[in-house]
Amino acid sequence: MAETLRYPYQKIESSDDYLEIGITKYIPPGISAATNLVQRTSSQSLEKPGSFIYLPIPQNISDSNSVDWGDDSLNGLAAFGVGASADVMQSGNAVKGIVDALKSAAGAGINLLTDANGQNLLTSNLSAAAVRSLGANTTLESVLSRSSGNVLNPNMELLFKGVKLRSHNFTFDLAPRDEPEALQVKQIIRTFKKEMAARSSSTSGGTGLFISAPSVFKIAYKSGGKPHPFLPVFKPCALINMEVNYTGSGVYATYNDGTPVHLKLTLSFQELNPVYFEDYSSADGSKGVGY
Repeated sequence: MAETLRYPYQKIESSDDYLEIGITKYIPPGISAATNLVQRTSSQSLEKPGSFIYLPIPQNISDSNSVDWGDDSLNGLAAFGVGASADVMQSGNAVKGIVDALKSAAGAGINLLTDANGQNLLTSNLSAAAVRSLGANTTLESVLSRSSGNVLNPNMELLFKGVKLRSHNFTFDLAPRDEPEALQVKQIIRTFKKEMAARSSSTSGGTGLFISAPSVFKIAYKSGGKPHPFLPVFKPCALINMEVNYTGSGVYATYNDGTPVHLKLTLSFQELNPVYFEDYSSADGSKGVGY
C-alpha cells in the first residue's frame, strides 16, 4: 500500500491547488541498438510511485527552459578542406573522388596565385612556417594581419550545440500546529532524506562493492485530483540537494516534544532527461503551458 504524507495535515478538497511528489524506484535506461535513445528514459514516467508527499504550492513559482547555442567559425581554407574531404567520402569511387578533389585544389591554388590577397596569404603562411622553425610562436593570422592588415574571414555563426537538463528549486515554510501535523513534518523530512540517499548492496546480502541509485521523484502541480490546467509539468527528477533550516524564524523555539515551531525546507531537483519538441504533442492542450 502506498504511503501518503502531507502538510498541512488536513483533507485536500477538490478546489485546492497543491504540489504532488511521488517517489519511485530508479530504472536504468539501458543500452540497446534497437532502443530509441531519445525515449530510453520514458519508462520512468510509466513506473507507479510507491508513496506520495503532498505539499502546498510554493510562493515563488517559475520555470526556465534553455538549450545550448555557441559561436563557431570556419574560414575559407578550412571550409575548402572540409568540402574536399566530404566529396571523397561520399564518392562512389574513392580513387575518382581523390582525383576530383586534387583537381579542385589545383584550381583553387591558381586562383590564389593570381589574386593579390591570395599571394599575400601564401607568403604569410611560408613566413610563419619559417619563423616557427626557429622556435617562435607565430601564427599565419598574426603575420597576415601585420603585413596586410587583413585576416581570414572567420564566417562566424551561432550554432546549436546541444540540450540542457532543467533544474527546479522549491522552498516550503513548515509550521506544525499540533502533534499529528508535527509527526507528518518529521516523517516528510525523514522520507526525503532517506529516498535521496544511495543504497548499499551490503544491506541486501551483497558485499558492499557497489551502490545503487537513489529513488527518483515524479512532481506535479495538481488542482483537486487532476493535473493543474495551467502550470508547467515536469519530467521525472532526481533530488540532488536538500536543506532544512530548523530555526525558520531566526530564533530557536520548540514545542514540549522538541518539534521546532517553524522550519524551512528547500528541495533542489534536476530532471533525468531533456525536454524535446515532441514532448509538446498533446493535441488537447491538457498539459497547460507544457514543460
